Amino acid sequence: MNLPNIILPSWFGSVISLLPSKPPRFILVNALNYLLKRDLLPADMSYFSGQKFEIDVLDAGLRIRFSANEEQFIDSAFSDEPDLRLSANSVDFMRMILREEDPDTLFFNRKLHIEGDTELGLVTKNLLDSVEWPNLHEKLWRRQKA
Repeated sequence: MNLPNIILPSWFGSVISLLPSKPPRFILVNALNYLLKRDLLPADMSYFSGQKFEIDVLDAGLRIRFSANEEQFIDSAFSDEPDLRLSANSVDFMRMILREEDPDTLFFNRKLHIEGDTELGLVTKNLLDSVEWPNLHEKLWRRQKA
């Protein structure tokens, strides 16, 4: 399935940007920690500890900020600059998750923007690329049955 090149209308992003950031941050952080606990997200949390992240879904007007400690990702907002910012339109994040595009291709085609700590960006990009997103539901289902 190839996703069409759809950019959400600007009015949509304007509306979403007015909503509280807590619900999407809560969902993202809990999903990451769930995958982490089940060894489906091979993250070395000692490397991410103390780092501040921002996921910016450009066309949706959605900006999610969170951090990490030695054990997990933390549902906490911050006001200063993130150590790492990943920005893309919603369809490009979906393409990455569905493995229609890898993060490198999106980056070199200027569809995925990585700002901040270069090494942290590379490690995070490789981490995202290592997760088998399309087969994740099967792995989760097998682990729940066991």
